[in-house]
Amino acid sequence: MLGLAGRVGENSGSGSVRVRATGCPRAPGPLSASDAMSDMNPLVRWFHQLGSPPYFDRFAARWSPWCHLAGLVLLGIGLWQALFVVPADYQQGDSFRILYIHVPSAWMSLFVFGLMALYAAIALVWRIKLCEVLAMACAPIGAAFTVITLATGSIWGKPMWGTWWDWDPRLTTELILLFLYLGVMGLYAAIEDRRAAARAAGLLAIVGVALLPVIRYSVVWWNSLHQGQTIRLLGPSSMDASMITPLWIMVLATKFWFAGSLLARARADNLRRESGKDWLTRLAGEGP
Repeated sequence: MLGLAGRVGENSGSGSVRVRATGCPRAPGPLSASDAMSDMNPLVRWFHQLGSPPYFDRFAARWSPWCHLAGLVLLGIGLWQALFVVPADYQQGDSFRILYIHVPSAWMSLFVFGLMALYAAIALVWRIKLCEVLAMACAPIGAAFTVITLATGSIWGKPMWGTWWDWDPRLTTELILLFLYLGVMGLYAAIEDRRAAARAAGLLAIVGVALLPVIRYSVVWWNSLHQGQTIRLLGPSSMDASMITPLWIMVLATKFWFAGSLLARARADNLRRESGKDWLTRLAGEGP
């Protein structure tokens, strides 16, 4: 037949006819899962694979230690520059050096909550189990960053404001953020069904995300003891360049440390949820 690149032959001993075609279009019909995956855009295919519990386990096991290592190295460099290279502030003296821990932690407390709410929304809409795991893994890490923010802010506030604590709008809203983190963690722990617990806690995170712009603009909307924005991602900052470089290093350090901690916690929860599954049994059987 015209247009057919192939050959027809007989299967010896059976009398059946065998056709081998090369370069012919695939016969119409539903695609298998493997065919559908192979036809995807590489980036889309990678995201689909990442949603698979076995693939995520391998991914997290591989990259979590490297993220932690990068975070520790950057943390060491940033702290060394903040403590020994950057000159003292002309008004605050050496007290301002604690801001190299306070500011990145404050940014991360907001970033992690927003990411947790995003994962929770994806899990609620598309029922992706791994997003539930990631959302719940964010909560204790974000709570830790919030505690560090409040603690370092109080330590800085004592010599600057003359008090450990003031019911300032920025401080109060950051404290509410900590309570929201604790609420998400408590709700997740209180419900026995893991999926129902993740949905309930995720809904609280989605509602609580409305607090983030309030924290961000509290120093603009109300009279506040807290200083206004001095560091901008877009536009000039009021800090000197020699002082701001270690701050960006510390920001990167917290990002890498968060990524490593998120992968490690999510992997542990993923293994608990997948307990008894065939892929995990095979993995345990392979052993060292």
